[in-house]
Amino acid sequence: QVQLVESGGGLVQPGGSLRLSCAVSGSIFRLNAMGWYRQAPGKERELAARITDGGSTNYADSVKGRFTISRDNAKNRVYLQMNSLKPEDTAVYYCNVEAYSRNNLLLEYWGQGTQVTVSS
Repeated sequence: QVQLVESGGGLVQPGGSLRLSCAVSGSIFRLNAMGWYRQAPGKERELAARITDGGSTNYADSVKGRFTISRDNAKNRVYLQMNSLKPEDTAVYYCNVEAYSRNNLLLEYWGQGTQVTVSS
């Protein structure tokens, strides 16, 4: 069984910063891509940032230049540094991980979500 545990969400004023963390544990042979999605009230879930196992990154246009995704393969963790936060960044942020099982199946996992609220 695989578990994703997110932390770091909360309430922050516009212009502030938060750092999200996602720890992956369980029966994983090798991690592939890792990412952060977000879902605002009344909207569909969207990709915020993604990082491949080789370190290549891609970002939603709305967060480019403000968010930075990184990963620590030794610790099976992925991070999202969010700077210059705006009220429109308010959403539930979900960790997403692709991982190979020991029998070489590529599977996808989701965290439970962490709330980020940007408000004065």
